Amino acid sequence: MADARPRRLAALTDALIPAQLDALLVTGLANIRYLTGFSGSSALVLVTPRETLLITDFRYETQVAGEVGSLARIVVEPVSLWTALWQQLQSASGVRVVGFESPHLMHRDFQRLLEAGSRWQWRPTSDLVERQRERKDADEVSRIKRSADVATRALARTLPAVHPGLSELQVAGLLEHALRDEGSEGFAFPSIVAAGARAALPHAQPTGHRVAAGDFLLMDFGAVVDGYCSDVTRTVVVGRASAEQREVYEVVRGANEAASAAVCAGMTGRDADAVARSYIERRGLGDLFGHSLGHGIGLEVHEAPRLARTNEQELPPGAVVTIEPGVYRAGWGGVRIEDDVWLSADGPRILTELPRDLLELV
Repeated sequence: MADARPRRLAALTDALIPAQLDALLVTGLANIRYLTGFSGSSALVLVTPRETLLITDFRYETQVAGEVGSLARIVVEPVSLWTALWQQLQSASGVRVVGFESPHLMHRDFQRLLEAGSRWQWRPTSDLVERQRERKDADEVSRIKRSADVATRALARTLPAVHPGLSELQVAGLLEHALRDEGSEGFAFPSIVAAGARAALPHAQPTGHRVAAGDFLLMDFGAVVDGYCSDVTRTVVVGRASAEQREVYEVVRGANEAASAAVCAGMTGRDADAVARSYIERRGLGDLFGHSLGHGIGLEVHEAPRLARTNEQELPPGAVVTIEPGVYRAGWGGVRIEDDVWLSADGPRILTELPRDLLELV
């Protein structure tokens, strides 16, 4: 498969012209990986129409050479990345106005720009790289699909071991062990495991709370493969489900199914959210669906675009998004069903191949 990085860098340098920038200082690590392939935790990247400069420290001297190759001019700085940046900028002809990624720059580093970098004019930017990242190419979709496959296999390995008496922390441990066994490089985010009434907490942290017979058990987790994340949620009943549990579950399952089939490129984030929200509202549970329908996913677990009532922008073709409707009732519990969906040119394609029918662990 052709290397996408030169195309990405070319698109970024084209974007500098309307932004009236001579260069862009890239500090967001996901953006750096997207543009250059470098996966280390310490780097500054300066993109100009003439070249791409990557500065890192001695810990990554071998790694950066292997990951980046000749795509960028690499400087390994033994003391301070910022010292190297000032030195390199002094010899960069025609670079006067430099953009910086305001969402990814700490205040102390902003102070460096104003003080040590005062000879250049600095302009805040946002989303110059992120807008590119919304549209996934075939290789990116393949990586997300493989990440989703790892996650679904891990859940299949975990569920047979779940029984009443286990704590949420123990279930999270089983799940995360299975993620590693199935090939995940890490965890896309801290796993959410919530049992019983605690399943009403959309972002619950696992605790020593123990699973009881008849409990809802909500598990929200993700794998990482070749740097790309997946994000999956399934809610099961540990034991036999009550009629009320079945009724609520079916509402959420229907909302997930409707949105997974209908959300497509060109639809606004607001309209996408409305597909699931209106389904739940028509069944009288709209007040119990308090969060947005979903978000983009890729090198980060939360990326643009947003599938939310506040987003009037169109969903771009090629985006991979989560579809995650939920219903939560305080003191009783909650249900969320989440899948990763690719907005292909031919319509939505679900990447998480897992059953959506209510599963009873008996």
